[in-house]
Amino acid sequence: MSIYTARITPLTAFGTPPKGDSLFGQLCWALRNRHGEARLTELLDGYTTGRPFAVVSDALPAGHLPRPALPGHCFHPLADADRKAIKKRVWLPIEHFGKPVADWLAHCRADGDLPGYVATPHPHPHNTIDRRTGTTGEGFAPYTLTRLWYGPGCALDIHIVLDETRLAVAELEQALRDIGALGFGRDASIGLGRFQVEALVPAELPMQADADAWLTLAPCAPQGLDWDAKRCAYTVFNRFGRHGDIGVHHGNPFKTPVLLANTGAVLAPRQGTVVGMSFTGRGLGGDGSLSKAIPQTVHQGYAPVVGIKLPPVVEHSSLQEGA
Repeated sequence: MSIYTARITPLTAFGTPPKGDSLFGQLCWALRNRHGEARLTELLDGYTTGRPFAVVSDALPAGHLPRPALPGHCFHPLADADRKAIKKRVWLPIEHFGKPVADWLAHCRADGDLPGYVATPHPHPHNTIDRRTGTTGEGFAPYTLTRLWYGPGCALDIHIVLDETRLAVAELEQALRDIGALGFGRDASIGLGRFQVEALVPAELPMQADADAWLTLAPCAPQGLDWDAKRCAYTVFNRFGRHGDIGVHHGNPFKTPVLLANTGAVLAPRQGTVVGMSFTGRGLGGDGSLSKAIPQTVHQGYAPVVGIKLPPVVEHSSLQEGA
């Protein structure tokens, strides 16, 4: 498996946060639309048995990684910083990745320290329209939906673990450009989610010396794998998914909810060391469990990972107490 980083520039507001599992889903639709359903079926062969053709990260602020979801006592305390301010420090500049994890809090940045690189939510008013009359009718019922706005010149990095023997880099790049041109996520049909692919280049995900845990770059499904539970930490993420593209015309567009470990999860294997992996997690679905309308539906339960060395304090306390 090879690793590539796609740098993108948002061109419009987004209706859906660009998280790895959603990006993978739209990548599948883009490949299906350009190369046909038979090609997508071929690419997804073995997906739920540990053979993904691609694993996609969240769209992260360029040059940054998510702070691990470790309890506060795993980091060295910061002087003159209140608890709320500390919790907002969630982005680590990659140039500080080699430093001990216990020191990371001092180098992490808050959303406000990265103006424009982190989406700012804004409510957008809507109202139900009677298409027969072109008016709101008698049932005037305004509501709002949130739109996510990035700043001018914003650059985001999407890290992709790719099996080049099954999907060529050129095909991946074309699919990403198709998504950017047509729009990603909710309300793409009215202009949301457009972006430009600036570059797709070979990359390496960093690894600390003597790494003994993984830090995930997208939501993943760690269930059923061989983890040391006392040395793992994560927050949970509920994905209430729905089909995109022409999938909305297959009857019921809604998928079965999925429970994931959110981006920034710390997963420590029982053997104590991490080597030779660029992703972790499981592929979900493919057996009708996720969708009655499209039984072969799968969900990305994999995530690209970077290797970290857990702070010594972790050895003396259960991370689950602060996760």
